[in-house]
Amino acid sequence: MTDTSAGDALDGGQGPTGGTIEGGRFREVLGHFASGVTVVTAMEDGAPVGFTCQAFTSLSLDPPLVALAPAKDSTSWPRIARAGGFCVNILAEGQEALCRDFAVSGGDKFRGIGWRPGAGGAPILEGSLAWVECEFVQAHDAGDHELVIGLVQDLGVGRGRPLVYYRGGFGRFEP
Repeated sequence: MTDTSAGDALDGGQGPTGGTIEGGRFREVLGHFASGVTVVTAMEDGAPVGFTCQAFTSLSLDPPLVALAPAKDSTSWPRIARAGGFCVNILAEGQEALCRDFAVSGGDKFRGIGWRPGAGGAPILEGSLAWVECEFVQAHDAGDHELVIGLVQDLGVGRGRPLVYYRGGFGRFEP
């Protein structure tokens, strides 16, 4: 048995399969994992900022922590990190257009979007299925992304069904 550190792969080491998986194949296979879709928001210098984020998960119950993974080339994430707190808005099935709007770089993503400030000030988007407001705890290097940890400060639920992302497209969940 070979002991290969996962850290080696994150640091550019070759690990057991490091460097041998083609990007397209990686996306194809992992695209079979259905996930919800979120928009991460914050206030920076009095202005709302946000981006679409598919890589989001609960991390710990005690203390209540969540994790998300913004791309290193994101122009919005550094602004959110500087804000010190953020809100993860879990999107409802009717919010695909909003998801697409927040996925593009630049522009006024909040134009025509209803929102209210959460307890910590981060925007809670109108119509969200749920929201989780967090204090930014730390970020770790994770390849072409950062792995961000947030300490949950407040949260709530709306109504509806989730917007689901699966195999490169959006859909709905029927229980």
